[in-house]
Amino acid sequence: MQVTVKANFNKQTKDSKKELIQFYVKGEDEKKQELSQLVREVVELQIEGVEEKLTCEFSKTTKDGKKTTLDFIVKGDTSAEQSFNFYKKAGSDVTLNIIESQMSIDEFNDAHEGIKYNVDKDGTAKVADGQLTLDEYQDEDEETDPENVH
Repeated sequence: MQVTVKANFNKQTKDSKKELIQFYVKGEDEKKQELSQLVREVVELQIEGVEEKLTCEFSKTTKDGKKTTLDFIVKGDTSAEQSFNFYKKAGSDVTLNIIESQMSIDEFNDAHEGIKYNVDKDGTAKVADGQLTLDEYQDEDEETDPENVH
């Protein structure tokens, strides 16, 4: 599912937990049923004239007498490089394409756990026992695929 609307890119805010972007839609575009059908779905946002896309959760829509507000939560692993040109459009009127993503809401919310470690007083990091060192990884990699000999 996909919907294209003329919108005002109202604002982009970011705190330590999440990044939000907000658009205002007015006129006939407010009545498009696809807008309400895509709420709570993972979507790709694209602004006409900007090459980059953002993967977001379509968080909610709110209506008042003058406009409809569209709120999106940006996926955490979006790079600054990827979003820079997108955010340059903040404060201006844009043509916004909202495209349903193949990603589920559970996949969107999965945080990458990474490797657990402790930092000693001298600043060295120690990982839990059972982790491979780089030398062990390289040895194992060479054993499994002889073409990976370094």
